Amino acid sequence: MFLRMKEYQYNARPEKPDPIYAKQLQEILGGQWGEISVMMTYLFQGWNCRAPGKYKDMIFDIGTEEINHVEMIATMIARLLEKSPVDAEEMANKDSMIGAVLGGARVEDAILAGMNPQHAIVTGSGSQAADSVGVPWNGRYVVASGNLLADFRYNVTAESQGRLQVSRLYALTDDPGVRDMLSFLLARDTMHQNQWLAAMRELEEEGLEMTPVPHSFPQDLEKKEVSYQFWNSSQGTESQQGRWASGPTPDGKGEFQYVGNPKPMTDDIGELGMADPRLHGTAKMPRPTMTSFTGGGLSRTMGNAE
Repeated sequence: MFLRMKEYQYNARPEKPDPIYAKQLQEILGGQWGEISVMMTYLFQGWNCRAPGKYKDMIFDIGTEEINHVEMIATMIARLLEKSPVDAEEMANKDSMIGAVLGGARVEDAILAGMNPQHAIVTGSGSQAADSVGVPWNGRYVVASGNLLADFRYNVTAESQGRLQVSRLYALTDDPGVRDMLSFLLARDTMHQNQWLAAMRELEEEGLEMTPVPHSFPQDLEKKEVSYQFWNSSQGTESQQGRWASGPTPDGKGEFQYVGNPKPMTDDIGELGMADPRLHGTAKMPRPTMTSFTGGGLSRTMGNAE
């Protein structure tokens, strides 16, 4: 059961309207790394979690917090698309809502200037579940595998990408109200990156999951001679200088080996077999045209010249 308080988690009020920036802000709402993505990812990870209760509770804590962030950003976008309280009296004589937002400009001018036209046409000066170029939010952005170490690693990436985008958006506005909200989101992203890193360490310390993921798959079934080889597969040898090229591996199970001039480990050149004539693919050699069909599909009565 989810219960909602009327008060927001933090401030979400701009100093003045800005429909152009409202379009940009859509990225951290409905983009691949936006708040809808992390909200849904964490909630599904919680619903799928079979690990000890502290992990499930922690995942739901952050997943529910992300609902707050979706609410704040969606509201901020809507407020950027309306008259601010300061301008309400001055704009009272304007007969177009979008005109009021833009200080009396025409809707056509607003759209040409970079406003998201769907903010006017589809949502009526409100936010939408889409990114900054109008691509709808996609459920494929959700990652919830049931393996917590794999998921928590993804979560660090999501929080890192999200914080990166918020940092860039911070630089694209001088509105103190917007920056105030973004400063809060940046701080929470800092916490969440550290939270997932701590959770990953605890999973490994408790032996619930280890590197490589999944640790439950027997490594004896791997081709173990290449398990810790770094292959120099591009020009240059600078990669040999890295920690990944020599010394003990992070999982403590091997030593890195640098392969400076890797060679193929097979004579397979990718040659394919005969094409199914019913699919009309191009064959290795000319073949006769098929002349009959059956109720179940194309007939194979004609020979294949391959």
